[in-house]
Amino acid sequence: MSTVTGVSSPDRTGSPTDRVAEGWQRSAVLIVDDEEGMRNFLVKTLKPRCGQVMVADSAEAADTLARAHRFDLVILDITLPGKNGITWLRELREQGYSGEVVLITAFADLETAIEALRAGASDFILKPFRLSQILNAVKHSLERSHLKRENWVLRRTLRQRVQPLDSLVGESPAMRAVRAALQRAAGVASTVLLTGESGTGKELAARALHADSGRHAAPFVPVNCATMSPERIETELFGHAKGAFSGATKSRDGLFYYAQGGTLFLDEVAELPPRVQAALLRVLDDRQIRPVGSEQQISIDVRIIAATNRDLAGEVSAGRFRKDLYYRLQVVEIALPPLCEHKADIPELTEHFIRTLAPQLGVEPIRLSDPEMAYLCQYDWPGNVRELRNLIERSLILGSLNVSALYPGEARRTERETEGAAEHPTDLHALEKRHILAVLDSVSGDKTRAAQLLGISRRTLERRCSEWLAG
Repeated sequence: MSTVTGVSSPDRTGSPTDRVAEGWQRSAVLIVDDEEGMRNFLVKTLKPRCGQVMVADSAEAADTLARAHRFDLVILDITLPGKNGITWLRELREQGYSGEVVLITAFADLETAIEALRAGASDFILKPFRLSQILNAVKHSLERSHLKRENWVLRRTLRQRVQPLDSLVGESPAMRAVRAALQRAAGVASTVLLTGESGTGKELAARALHADSGRHAAPFVPVNCATMSPERIETELFGHAKGAFSGATKSRDGLFYYAQGGTLFLDEVAELPPRVQAALLRVLDDRQIRPVGSEQQISIDVRIIAATNRDLAGEVSAGRFRKDLYYRLQVVEIALPPLCEHKADIPELTEHFIRTLAPQLGVEPIRLSDPEMAYLCQYDWPGNVRELRNLIERSLILGSLNVSALYPGEARRTERETEGAAEHPTDLHALEKRHILAVLDSVSGDKTRAAQLLGISRRTLERRCSEWLAG
């Protein structure tokens, strides 16, 4: 016998003081007890507080539910008909379940308690218990579950060496329009599609959307779809069951699960393979995920922000991207302009990068002359704001914005030469070519490494080289 009851979870996360209550409302709980009165009591207690409550009267019935659903917490009686609770708990852990388990029993001694903890119980309560006891046990268990997710996201962020965020700097009309659009979109639950060239700050905009939303206290989980193999990305997003494929020695939760209550940022979404595009569409429609190789259906409360530097409408026409997914992602579309379209922000951006990067690098700030700033304001910046940031970082390390920083291996140019370049904007294309060729030469022609140093995509670099050959 098994039944399910539930309440819908709110879309927005409240203040930090409400995080525990919000966490309850997004949680799924399984109650396993052969006493109908105890099941009814626990359902009545937890139904108004938790997002989903299911019950089973035996370990066998509970096992069926556990294979079909992902539970954050299991409240498990030790004494059950057939298989006892501790035996099933061991099997549950062997299957890869990593959630919290509270064991309850009317008959226990020290030896039983020790056995329960060794089997993987999070807490142990003796019957009869007071309402406050079970509520405290559930509260602490769900807090531990929440902290596990937060710690995982934090460790992943540190592994990716995410730098402290630069604010969306600039007072040009283009940047003011972007900030206004982000502010309007932050207050709603809709999916957002961010478009723009590489290096224009799409992840920064996504983080700003998350920070200004009601979900700011919950995780922001970024994933770059272009850096993952087609075979890996599905398990990264949705998780997988033990034995789902060769090498899957245990179950694993996916990024959707870790982003629960928060925001999942899908960068370079156009790189998703067709199979994953179809799965993502189902998630957007059903608000449920299914780990690879599993029968579980996991309810999720996650906002999706996607980004791409491609023309998605063109990708749809070419048959490389699903039209229905495109329309689901494009509920709100915000285009980030290339730096060449808001050059008036370059002086402010430059000063911002000098001010924020110098303390991080442990070096003294540098001062730019008027001719040097004039050069920065005339350069085309194919790598956009990212290229400007990388240039300032290199210049800070070297101590000045000079030829050594811009063109590795070349002799230093005098300020008069720099001033001359500023007076002849048509020379900037030649300077850009010399800069890129010098970087390519410094890495022995490795275009992938050169693109990283330049702060542009390999595709942009190859396009530049093709233009020079064609010319």
